[in-house]
Amino acid sequence: MTTPDVPLRAVVEYEVPGSPEQIWEAIATEEGIGSWFMRTDLDGRVGGAIVTHMGEDISSPGTVTGWNPPHHFAYEEPDWAEFSGHPGAATTPLVTEFLIEAKSGGNCVVRIVSSAFGTGADWEEEFFDQLRTMWKPFLDNLRLYLTNFPGQRVTSLSAQAIIPRPQDEVWSAMRRELGVVAVGQPVETRGIAGSVERIGTVELLLRVTSPVQGFLQFGAVDQGDGSTWTQLEGYMFSADAPDYVAQEQPAWREWLQSLAVPA
Repeated sequence: MTTPDVPLRAVVEYEVPGSPEQIWEAIATEEGIGSWFMRTDLDGRVGGAIVTHMGEDISSPGTVTGWNPPHHFAYEEPDWAEFSGHPGAATTPLVTEFLIEAKSGGNCVVRIVSSAFGTGADWEEEFFDQLRTMWKPFLDNLRLYLTNFPGQRVTSLSAQAIIPRPQDEVWSAMRRELGVVAVGQPVETRGIAGSVERIGTVELLLRVTSPVQGFLQFGAVDQGDGSTWTQLEGYMFSADAPDYVAQEQPAWREWLQSLAVPA
């Protein structure tokens, strides 16, 4: 049997505003990490449990392996091969490290290092390429959170749907239905008003100003079988955000599912 002895590594870094202590609160606490990444259960200590909720019925459990406030936080997840569609593959746990370094001008550099050992299979390298791509918009979310809503309590909105259409068709339909053309443009859709904050290859972010304050992040991921996994992650910071999420989260899920029907 092939042993997992081929090193795999992905490094992403981003400069964000705030002190190391402020960045630590945003990265290494349940309330903080849910304000820019995904809803996460976290027992903040070496040996503590961490669970990242990637969807309504999808989560990734792990264990905290590094805890040195406010500069270093690390955890490992054993099941990344399964989430990559290769259950039982010979790999070591995926280790994710956050390193926070103070810079001049009141900013910090956040470096995320993901590493594991595999057997050198093509899918392993593809997974780590996806990690590099995935972390970049989330780190931009961290920057926007620290700039606009530092320390504020988040209400998370999450919806997913698998669409039986190719990724390019779904991505085009998503942008068309939202009315997204260019960064900076005003947007009014499905009862919200705001502007386009970011447009990536298959990911975009809306800044919402009404009826609640916050961000909505949309994505479309190729499933490799002709279908597309669509996801909406919302980060709401208004006092009435819980009521908005309770009412609108099911409606956003239905909207994602409606992308299955060609225009």
